[in-house]
Amino acid sequence: MTQNLSWLRRGVVEIFPQPTDSDSETESLEKLLTTTERPLRVKLGIDPTGADIHLGHSIPVRKLRAFQDAGHIAVLIIGDFTARIGDPTGKSEVRRQLSEKDVAQNAQTYLNQVRPILDFDTPGRLEIRHNSEWLSQLDLSKILNLLSTMTVGQMLAKEGFAERYRTENPIFLHEFLYPLMQGYDSVAVDADVELGGTDQKFNIAVGRDLQRHFGKKPQFGLLLPILIGTDGVQKMSKSLGNYVGLSEHPFQMYQKVQQTPDHLLETYFELLTDLPLDKLPENARDRQKLLAQEIVTHYYGSKAVDEIERGEVPEFPLSGVLFPSKLSYLLSVTGLCKSNSEGRRKIQENGVRLDGDRITDVETTFQSPHELYERVLQVGKNKFVRLVP
Repeated sequence: MTQNLSWLRRGVVEIFPQPTDSDSETESLEKLLTTTERPLRVKLGIDPTGADIHLGHSIPVRKLRAFQDAGHIAVLIIGDFTARIGDPTGKSEVRRQLSEKDVAQNAQTYLNQVRPILDFDTPGRLEIRHNSEWLSQLDLSKILNLLSTMTVGQMLAKEGFAERYRTENPIFLHEFLYPLMQGYDSVAVDADVELGGTDQKFNIAVGRDLQRHFGKKPQFGLLLPILIGTDGVQKMSKSLGNYVGLSEHPFQMYQKVQQTPDHLLETYFELLTDLPLDKLPENARDRQKLLAQEIVTHYYGSKAVDEIERGEVPEFPLSGVLFPSKLSYLLSVTGLCKSNSEGRRKIQENGVRLDGDRITDVETTFQSPHELYERVLQVGKNKFVRLVP
């Protein structure tokens, strides 16, 4: 359907399978894209195991949008069933199982956060599916059929399982089911292509095997890199504090992105923007500023960038506040909420953030104003203040 495939290759680590001298009959994804007369079904699964997603999570979503723009169908699978198990990839211990309520709440926030990336409006370009549609319908005989497609040895080859087995760290049987269930998603939606991080190759390959098992054409896998965080060392993660959240206030997002280490700038431009890499500013400081402008504009518009760069971020001096001070009181005195009780309610509704981090404990108390200097307190999407001495 499209001849120029520069969008396909940008930022991609691997596309598999590829034709080889010994397997010349295998068609490449590139060839399929240029010869197919129908839109391909391109799958991306996201497990709503938390409330917030960050720039690292946006990478496969952006690639999914690129497929949409090329005329193909994005199949976004909300893993509301698989999230209750949790992907064991790279985990040294079993993940806490989530309730249906937790998963449903997280799923809604995920959709809100990817809306600025994906095309939700063009008819026929996006399918949003929940894998509970088909996984909750599997009876024991169907589950046994799935289990019969893989050996214990094959499962222990999965990243993390071998090390846990070697160190006698328990591996529970329900964790073995996860790759099979994710793979069955590909069967259920007739995926032609599945997107994922480099840590998802095993799971995507299982999807290929299951499609073949059920008499379907195996999907292609397209692997994307795991984003290094703003510390320049470890992968982007909320627990490590080196992340930029998609729902952070634009001021906070701008500030964080502007501090991207020099050696990561080209990678960030490649994975998080559509700018041509051969036309970037030579000066690192100019690159940092351009990157911040591009990312904030994408999620919040150019007006937000203009306001930030003109210094129009409201400030609130803490000099008149008596400490220790409860967060609910601070929300009231800063004018972000009309009263302490409204502040408590906003906290309970997950609507309060400090430097982009959601605060959910209504009893949160700060002992000293020094804990808050130059931090951004935010209620909802559009109400915020920077706390100053």
